[in-house]
Amino acid sequence: MSPTSDFQPAAPATDPASSRLWIKNPLDVFTANGLDARGGIVVSDGKIAELVPAGKRPSAPWHETFDAGSHVLLPGLINTHHHFYQTLTRAWGPVANAPLFPWLQNLYPVWARLTPDSLELAVKVALAELLLSGCTTAADHHYLFPAGLEDAIDVEVGVVRELGMRATLTRGSMTLGEDDGGLPPRSIVQRPEVILADSERLIGKYHERGEGAVIQIALAPCSPFSVTREIMAESAAMAERLDVRLHTHLAETIDEEDFCREMFGLRTVDYLDSVGWLGKRTWLGHGIHFDDDEIARLGVAGTAVAHCPTSNMRLASGTARVLELEAAGVPVGLGVDGSASNDASNMILEARQALYLQRLRYGADVRVERALGWATRGSAAVLGRTDIGQIAPGMQADLALFKPDGLRFSGSHDPVAALLLCAADRADRVMVGGKWRVVDGQIPGLDIPELIAKHSAAAQKIIRG
Repeated sequence: MSPTSDFQPAAPATDPASSRLWIKNPLDVFTANGLDARGGIVVSDGKIAELVPAGKRPSAPWHETFDAGSHVLLPGLINTHHHFYQTLTRAWGPVANAPLFPWLQNLYPVWARLTPDSLELAVKVALAELLLSGCTTAADHHYLFPAGLEDAIDVEVGVVRELGMRATLTRGSMTLGEDDGGLPPRSIVQRPEVILADSERLIGKYHERGEGAVIQIALAPCSPFSVTREIMAESAAMAERLDVRLHTHLAETIDEEDFCREMFGLRTVDYLDSVGWLGKRTWLGHGIHFDDDEIARLGVAGTAVAHCPTSNMRLASGTARVLELEAAGVPVGLGVDGSASNDASNMILEARQALYLQRLRYGADVRVERALGWATRGSAAVLGRTDIGQIAPGMQADLALFKPDGLRFSGSHDPVAALLLCAADRADRVMVGGKWRVVDGQIPGLDIPELIAKHSAAAQKIIRG
């Protein structure tokens, strides 16, 4: 076969389910596992069917070809910690220069005005931005359920399906209001029985299991300073009974460490252990302020960490000890965190930030490939997925293709390194489950100017009250 310079549809296969697409001869490729795919990959039935070594052709006939000669091919990037609704409160002046606790206390009353319509717009903006940055799977931590927004996770499910991505949507919760010694106002705190009933409903209605899952549900009490011990323990028991994952913020700031000592008489990892969360089912947002013993305990337990470098820098929270966590056996992935503390939803830029922040801690020999590994294979492990995050036969065909051809790349020599060192910020092509979801840097069927106009109006409204 002699493909043209770009996408070349061929005669349809006799059996459409067996149609094979050869993504041919990429400029460079990062597989996240060391396998040779320099000749490209073959996609069939939503999965990676074959890796083609350099200079070779697929071992069996193919029906379509995409010439990737100007693209760097990566596994789809995976975001392990986000708060989609926060796209409505980006770069808000009153919290632009605040650390975590004052930042939250100023924003909680604003976020309490969230409605189903504004949430839908916020989620669509977050997911579109992620998708355009090469992200194919995202985890969202949604813990705000003011009156009228009881079906927030259902709203999120609809938008994820509309954009054709994968998501782990966590049913968050807050039960410890400011009148009980917590941070959130009473108006956005829920009763435990309401939280648990809705959690079980969502798992039964939406949670998918096994390879290729599109929507998964996890349980996610928000943080030590916004939930009681009881809801932590009851969530852990439900997660065990229904076999879903657990997520929370932990060890993000010294203030949080002090809060745990004062409220519970325990350091953060001791607290986690006391409520039944120290295990492989759990992944933690941030995970910055652990001592050596705590890192070792997390590693033995197999508890994972979502590293959020941009947010940690924005709020001056600290720097996670990522290399030491990994050496202890802790799975580590990347998260962009909420778009009011990043303030973007861009996974390829988050990998760059992770690279540079960890080099400040450990030295310049932290490799580009290691940072890309956190954003792909590492993030998949954090979410408990074994079917995404790598380019290998049998894996889901979730792929990100970048063109290092703009002015910022002029004079660059190593295409993979250039993605991070020269600050790639937008994918040219993105595939999820064998279907193109970004084509020529655009999301087919999504009117971005219209979305921006509606979302911007909603953002102004939520601030005005």
